[in-house]
Amino acid sequence: MADFVVHWVDAFTDRPFGGNGCAVIHHAAHLDDETCLAFVRETSLVECTFLGPSDVADVRVRYFLASREIPFAGHPTVASVVAAHAAGTIGTGDVTLETLAGIIPVHLSEDGKRVTMRQIAPEFGPVVDTELAAAAIGLRAEDIIAPPQMVSTGLPFIITLLRDRVSLCCAALNASAIEAMNNTLGEFGADVMEPFLSTLGGFTKQGDTFSRLLLLPPSPSEDPFTGSATGALASYLWTHGLIETPEFVAEQGHAMGRPGRADVRLIGPRDAIEGVEVAGAGYILMSGTLHL
Repeated sequence: MADFVVHWVDAFTDRPFGGNGCAVIHHAAHLDDETCLAFVRETSLVECTFLGPSDVADVRVRYFLASREIPFAGHPTVASVVAAHAAGTIGTGDVTLETLAGIIPVHLSEDGKRVTMRQIAPEFGPVVDTELAAAAIGLRAEDIIAPPQMVSTGLPFIITLLRDRVSLCCAALNASAIEAMNNTLGEFGADVMEPFLSTLGGFTKQGDTFSRLLLLPPSPSEDPFTGSATGALASYLWTHGLIETPEFVAEQGHAMGRPGRADVRLIGPRDAIEGVEVAGAGYILMSGTLHL
């Protein structure tokens, strides 16, 4: 049996029970996939991370859903950096993370509570048929106000911009329609991708966008805050001229009782984005020991 230090961090919030929770397991990047997957399922969280030493960065981060390992994720990055600092693995200031999506540079505030990550330049994939996207989320085609498109800043999402908050709240996934939609994406549809649903205008007066990410089993039914998708959304909005400035406030999770906020800044012109900065706070809710 081995013991591992664990921090449970609520990311993209500065208070308990907000944002999106992530369990961060230290000195555990060597664990086998099945153990990591079983731990995620045990927590009922959307994602957990497993940290370890790196030869090319300050720390190695492995990201796991309940179903598979993924190359990168936003709220677990915030959680991992805050937890690594609390564990004494990293200091404040500029830090680098080794991930399957490459080396991710982040900045940790002096108080160790706020993380700014720079996501990689976006990759724009196929445009999705609006009728197929609407069927996948149980809405009408006219509820979607811009062509849905696959975008990735480290992890791909189908960015789907909706008419208003009513449409956003009424959306519900249809598993067979999701499969039909993904089958049109060629190589990009190899993994299941649920649409990232967003509206222009925040849930609060401070927000500029409000979003939801509905998930299929074995993950929980909804992700409270999705930092990687927020970077993809920002790239989509900026490239297609749907926002006027490269800086905005993204909100998510409020309708779930888990309000989260990210401050977003796009780097580069609309036709040549170099990267996306997504910044948010992390709150350490619990810490303890995992016995395996």
